[in-house]
Amino acid sequence: MTRLATLTARLLGALCMLTVALAWAGFAFGTESTWWIELARYLPYPAFLALALLGVLLAWPSGRRWRLAALAMLPVVLVPIMDLHVHRGEASGRAPLRLMSFNVKAYEADNKPDGFGRLAWEIALHDADVIAMQDANFANTAESLPDPIKAALGKRQLYLSGQYIIASRFPMRDCRSGDISFPGEGHHYVVCTIDAHGVEFDLATAHLLSPREGLNATRHERLGGLAEWRENFAMRLIQARRLAQDLVGHPRPLVLAGDLNAPDSSPVIARLREAGLRDSFAAAGFGYGFSYGHSLRPHLSFLRIDHVMVSAQIGVRDSFVGGDQASAHRPVITDLWLKRE
Repeated sequence: MTRLATLTARLLGALCMLTVALAWAGFAFGTESTWWIELARYLPYPAFLALALLGVLLAWPSGRRWRLAALAMLPVVLVPIMDLHVHRGEASGRAPLRLMSFNVKAYEADNKPDGFGRLAWEIALHDADVIAMQDANFANTAESLPDPIKAALGKRQLYLSGQYIIASRFPMRDCRSGDISFPGEGHHYVVCTIDAHGVEFDLATAHLLSPREGLNATRHERLGGLAEWRENFAMRLIQARRLAQDLVGHPRPLVLAGDLNAPDSSPVIARLREAGLRDSFAAAGFGYGFSYGHSLRPHLSFLRIDHVMVSAQIGVRDSFVGGDQASAHRPVITDLWLKRE
């Protein structure tokens, strides 16, 4: 290579490495005010992998130090940026419970000949004791649910409220709504008290504002769409703050299950951690747990925006995601231990 070509390769390689390093730092230290970092959290991870691999390719002719520096960016992408978890389950308890959180996208299933059947198969496959569904606008009453969904839910007790359905094998009472509205739009979440194995806990399910419109605005309008993205992020933060304020200091053990539309490193999830909740997949998951993206190009799951979060009184034995055939969101399945006093 000529000297100019070598310098150019080094410069471009260094730029790739710097971009990866800045993304890592941004994801780790971004706050509510750094809204532009939040935008990068929704990029498909192949974009970061491509940058790291390009950095290696460009740095390779420049000698050992450059190669090592470039190769070091690969684990940075694979572990902290992509949010790899390799955990064993927490200490066992005496009251096991399997819980599923599933954004079923009922309106999409309704437009497919086998849509309800696929959802029912996914629900039956994991056979969760308690199921929390979002975007579940199947029907206004339990009796009018589509037959495949009704069969999959079996004899579980049901509570329906707007887009939410909670289904439980255990006795369920005092189901009520909470407010997570933001300026211009009314939204709610649902919470029920469940008695499982003689242990009472509260299950809340929520669906926070989708980032879709903000992301589309930045993709189509470039800089002109940033204001819409900033507002989109701000509204989701308002919802997270309101939800956290309602849940902090909760008297009973608490599970929050839902499509929170934010990756685990987001300030949106940080607000909920401050309320005393921890993410079940971060506690006991293996791998990446990506739940969303397979319905988009490039047809692979690349975001973990569906969560099951638990309070300190609840142990997590395992957490994993389900299949990608039934919905645009993979379900999150979590095996819990309810700790008896």
